[in-house]
Order: sequence, then structure tokens, then C-alpha cells
Amino acid sequence: MRITVTVDGTTYTDEVEPRLLLVHYLRDRLGKVGTVVGCDTSNCGACTVHLNGHSVKSCSVLAVQADGGDVLTVEGLSRDGKLHPIQEAFRDNHALQCGFCTPGMIMQTLDLLAEEPDPDDETVRHGLEGNLCRCTGYQNIVRAVQDAAQRLRGGATSSGDAVIKDAAKAETAGGVR
Repeated sequence: MRITVTVDGTTYTDEVEPRLLLVHYLRDRLGKVGTVVGCDTSNCGACTVHLNGHSVKSCSVLAVQADGGDVLTVEGLSRDGKLHPIQEAFRDNHALQCGFCTPGMIMQTLDLLAEEPDPDDETVRHGLEGNLCRCTGYQNIVRAVQDAAQRLRGGATSSGDAVIKDAAKAETAGGVR
């Protein structure tokens, strides 16, 4: 089947097998390897991209279903060599270890922050529940999402500021980090 799809601002027209998954089209045909193949069962969220403005797990969408659509991948977030504020927040808050889940987490965060621009911890955890990380305890991911939210609202902070604030909160509360 012939499809035409815009990916990260570039329009492509290709012949594809009707059964080709979007994740394989993005990776194998277009070289968008930031979109990771995780579980192939839509359980992990590593392959999350945006299709027509909403996050989808690209291992559960056929390339033909994206025909006429607009796809945004993690590679498409940066502009003119500058990382998107969500990418910066993940980097600055050490919200990754192996990095395998990071593209999907970032793309889901984009959707989450569009719905809730100032999420609390519980909202972040709920908003990312379809994306699994096997390396972290999610705390740095939650912190990165909240930092990204602040950056997108225009109140950018450095990760050092966030760590200092968290340490101050723990000391004030008598908590142990």
C-alpha cells in the first residue's frame, strides 16, 4: 500500500506492507532509531511517538494507519541543534540510567504536560504509568517531568537548584535522603 506521512516535519511517500508496524517503518525505513522497539506488545511504552498530536505506542499502530498523518519522534523535538526543554530536564535531572525507556518517557511527558502543565508527583506517576523503566525508582523521572513543566511555563531552573531545594525540604522536614 502507498502511504504518505509527515515525520518530524518531513513528508514521505512509500510503499509498505499492510502489516508493517509504525515502529518498524520509523526505524527501518526512515532511520528514526530513537524510537525504540521494547516489548512489541505495547506494555513498555519505549516506542511512544506522537501521531496527530497525541502519544501512541508505535508497536501497536500499523504504518498504514498513519497514512495522511503527522508523526513526531524524539528526534523531532530538538530544533536547530538545541534540545527541547523536556529533553534538557531529563538530562539535567539524571532521569535515565540505561536510556532505553527515555525516548518513550519523553514523548509521553509531552502529552502529559499538554494536559496538566503543573503536575504533582501522583499526577506524573499516573500519567507515565504505561511507560516502564527497569533501572530507576522513577524519582528522577518524576523530578524531570516537573522540571520540564516549570521550564515550559517559563520558569527554567537548573538541576542543581532542584537538588538544593529537595535537600532543603528534606532537612526542614527532618527527613533523610
